[in-house]
This record gives sequence, structure tokens and C-alpha cells, in this order.
Amino acid sequence: MAEILDEIKGLLQPLLEETDMFIVNMKIKPINNIKIYLDSDTGFSVEKSVKVNRKLHALIEEKQLFPDGDFSLEVSSPGVDEPLHEWRQYKKNIGRKVLVTLTDATDKLGVLKDVNEEKLVLEVPVPKKKETTIVEIPFSDIKTTVVQISF
Repeated sequence: MAEILDEIKGLLQPLLEETDMFIVNMKIKPINNIKIYLDSDTGFSVEKSVKVNRKLHALIEEKQLFPDGDFSLEVSSPGVDEPLHEWRQYKKNIGRKVLVTLTDATDKLGVLKDVNEEKLVLEVPVPKKKETTIVEIPFSDIKTTVVQISF
């Protein structure tokens, strides 16, 4: 299955060139159900999803990756409860509250203030005080980061 995903990724990447879309994750189930999770620096609309799905589906058929044509393809954005994977996702979520789980199993909850390819910067409330502190966390210390949705 990994070889097929690599081939699909090779077909997908040229479709994303000169756009602000990028791959977040790709999965394939044994029943040939392909799930592609994309995001965009300016938001991933249904129209973008449909456009990529149609083009990629045609390319997969053309390459005959599934000779019987027995596959399904889903192209969508990751759900709001999905962890961030790419630093570009972090960048577009600057200013939002995130829950960062570190590799040592501790959590940091705060507002994402800045990010670069090596680390993120959080503004974290100081317990029992009306103050905040700035914490820099290298990506190598991060297990998961999930945007916190507030209603």
C-alpha cells in the first residue's frame, strides 16, 4: 500500500503546484479507499476539494493504479479536532488557542503567538495569576498540537 500512496502523492503534487494548497496526510485502507487530507494557506473550500478530487481521480484511472477501477477517493481538509501536522498549519493558526502535548506527556495550553520551521511560541497563562508567560517549544519536543475551538 505504501508504494501506491507514493505513486498517488507523485500524481497529486503537480496538481498543488502554484496553489497555496498542501498535503497534510494521506491514508489508504485495504478496501482501496484513499483518503487525502489537504489544507490551504487561505482556507480549503469545497470547490478546491472537488477540483483536486476530479483531477486526481482521472489521473489514478489513467495510470491504472487499480486495474479493476475498484477504488474510492476522498479529498478533504482535516477535521477541526485533528492534530496539526505541517508547520504551515501552525502558521495559519497564529492567534488561536492550542493544546500542545509534549513527548514527555505534559500539556501546554496557550495562544499560538509565532512559529517557524524549528519551534512554536505560546503565550501561556500563569496559574493563579492574571499574567501570561511566553514559552518556546521545539517541534522535536511536540507529540501533538490541537486547535481548541471555543464557542
